[in-house]
Amino acid sequence: MNYSECIENARPRIGKYCKACPECNGRACKNQMPGPGSKGIGDTAIRNYDKWKEIRINMDTIAENKPVDTSFELFGRKFKYPFFAGPVGAVQLHYGDCLDDVAYNDILVSACAQNGIAAFTGDGTDANVMIAATKAIKNANGAGIPTVKPWNIDTIREKMELIHDSGAFAVAMDVDAAGLPFLKNLDPPAGSKTVAELREIIQLSGAPFIVKGIMTVKAALKAKEAGASAIIVSNHGGRVLDQCPATAEVLGDIVKALDGSGIKILVDGGIRSGTDVFKALALGADGVVIARPFVTAVYGGEHDGVRSYIEKIGTELEDTMKMCGVSSLSEITRDCVMTF
Repeated sequence: MNYSECIENARPRIGKYCKACPECNGRACKNQMPGPGSKGIGDTAIRNYDKWKEIRINMDTIAENKPVDTSFELFGRKFKYPFFAGPVGAVQLHYGDCLDDVAYNDILVSACAQNGIAAFTGDGTDANVMIAATKAIKNANGAGIPTVKPWNIDTIREKMELIHDSGAFAVAMDVDAAGLPFLKNLDPPAGSKTVAELREIIQLSGAPFIVKGIMTVKAALKAKEAGASAIIVSNHGGRVLDQCPATAEVLGDIVKALDGSGIKILVDGGIRSGTDVFKALALGADGVVIARPFVTAVYGGEHDGVRSYIEKIGTELEDTMKMCGVSSLSEITRDCVMTF
């Protein structure tokens, strides 16, 4: 199975909101929530996608003809590629009821681990979602990153116990999920966090902690102050606030602000090809996160679908590196791309 076949298989299975587009650009579903779109008009998701496409690649084939090495290390774990599957929750609500969160995370975590990368898992109001996700990560020898919603501290403590038992090599919190409408006025409550609150959560985690949802230098420095090991430059895929800048537009300034801190920087939002991965690394990211297309991969082909998508992105990255005269990720620098 290739990814094009996976897309075709997904369309009758993925529900009425997502269109399983040939390339997920945010346009067909831009204002649909429930669904993969936004609580507003959806212009941020579209901008995420478009801004990566405005960056151009500087081709250079006058270089030594040697094998390309795409391997990537994060927190002592080595991966085949510098990209991860992003966390997705409430798949029955947003994507179709042929899978629930438990089945989705089970497929995604195991397939990613088998194919050389790792998956972030989602969280939900149903406690069984985190229970099943952490079991899947434990079965994959800790090769997964559970992502906790910004609940109250008592709920977070309960979830951290599950995470500790899973042996996960890192843990994340999508602080930008505070803007999701279906998390408002819920029990347990969820919402934004102060630096002090975030510091307490990070201390509870007992593992390298990734703060997802950073879109400004100010927020990046707050995450640093709280003790984050990594951040994800992210606007929650454009779902939580219209009129935001694209992640590609803010990445460079955040990279400069954290220079020398030792904090790893990942980025998501509209990254849809191995060439986009290359661009993100050239702008200073250590790695990237891709979410929505992995949903299509799981719905369209389960383990084979995930494998086909990983191979697609990985092959595109290898080809771009080769055509730009670089043979390792460390050689991908700012002069490999052109911005306008």
